[in-house]
Amino acid sequence: MSQFKDSKFKPDMSILDDVAKVAGGAVNVLSGLQQQIRQDVASRTEEFAARMDLVPREDLEIAEERISALCERIEKLEKRLDELDASSTTKKKTAKPKKKK
Repeated sequence: MSQFKDSKFKPDMSILDDVAKVAGGAVNVLSGLQQQIRQDVASRTEEFAARMDLVPREDLEIAEERISALCERIEKLEKRLDELDASSTTKKKTAKPKKKK
């Protein structure tokens, strides 16, 4: 134990500095690797979506809104046709037949 108390023994702090530099470099490498992996996954996902002929959600929502509006319009037109058909049937029944000469 006396040897540790001796003033000749001094811990080498440069080793700790080197370890810190290596750790910092590893963090930078891992950060860059993470960003590269994210870009690669995004690119492959876009390629897959294109191959599957998928559409963006915004386009789908717009199409759904248009379809809904068209369905409402069709229902109104069908109701109007039914009303016109009913009124023309009523007119035919109440009209007097013409006499033949």
